[in-house]
Amino acid sequence: MSENSRPVPTHRGDGKKVTLADGAVTSGTKGGFTVRKKFGGTETQIRGALTFYKWCAWISGTFLLLLVAEMMSRYVFGYDLVAGGTDAQTGQTVALGWLNLETGNLHGGLNISTWILIIHGWFYVIYLISCFRLWLLMRWALPQMIVMALGGVVPFLSFIVERRIYRETLELLAANPQATKRY
Repeated sequence: MSENSRPVPTHRGDGKKVTLADGAVTSGTKGGFTVRKKFGGTETQIRGALTFYKWCAWISGTFLLLLVAEMMSRYVFGYDLVAGGTDAQTGQTVALGWLNLETGNLHGGLNISTWILIIHGWFYVIYLISCFRLWLLMRWALPQMIVMALGGVVPFLSFIVERRIYRETLELLAANPQATKRY
C-alpha cells in the first residue's frame, strides 16, 4: 500500500457514527458521518413482537378503562358488580347485580370488580414483557420504554402510544431494510 492511497470507508451497521475518508460519497448524511440503524433481530422477529405488543396494548388499555370504571363504582358510588350472588332479603339468586358495600345486599357470588383488578394487574405484567421485547429488538433509548410502560397505567395512553409505536416501527423497518438482515 503506497502512502498516497486513501483508506476505503467502512460502513458499520451497528448504529455508530463513522467518519468517512476524504472523497467518499455521502448520500443523505450530515456532517461527514453516516449512521446506519441496526436492529436487535430479524424483520420477522420485530414484526412478531410488534403484533404481540399491539394486542397487549389494546387488551391492557381496555382493562385499564374497566378498572377506572370499577374504581369509580367502588369508591365514588359504593357498589361492586357481582355475578351469581344471593339477595340478602329475598334469598333469590341474582345473575348479575350491584353489591352495595354499605348495606351488603348480596351474599356470595363472583365479585367481578375484584377480578377486573386481578386480570388487569397480571395482564399489565404481560404488557410490560411485550414492551420490553419490542424495545430490545428496536434498540430504542430508555425514555421510549418508560413511555411504553406508562401506557398500561395512564387511561387512554396505551391506545395513543400503540398507534405511534406501530407506525414508527414500520417506518423504521421500511427505511432500514439492510439492518434486519442478520442470518
